[in-house]
Amino acid sequence: MEETRHETVGHETRDVVVRPIALVTLLGTAATLFFIGLMWLLIQFSAEREARESPPANPLAASYARKEPPEPRLQTYPLRDLQSLRQHENELLHEYAWADRSAGVARIPIERAKQLVLERGVGSPPAAEKAP
Repeated sequence: MEETRHETVGHETRDVVVRPIALVTLLGTAATLFFIGLMWLLIQFSAEREARESPPANPLAASYARKEPPEPRLQTYPLRDLQSLRQHENELLHEYAWADRSAGVARIPIERAKQLVLERGVGSPPAAEKAP
């Protein structure tokens, strides 16, 4: 069999007609844009009419409104809250401070407290007073 070659190779133009497809696509896009614009105008008109016909707000409403929701409130920044808590705990564990100044009770850093326990041992509980 002998293979024949054609100089003009292409596609059949009678199967798909591009002009009606392009026309429907353009008309659909134009209609969509028209209705989007129409809806935008309708929303603007409704908002203006509502603002014009609504009664004014009560002037006391702002002063009596709650400023924040009641307890318990959700954390808005939980990571920052956790970091703040850990920083506060580290300050308590690693700094000298008075626990009760009037009684002469002080708080010492935890590392120093560990050293003192190793050096002196854990004290025995205070002996109960002997009954007469």
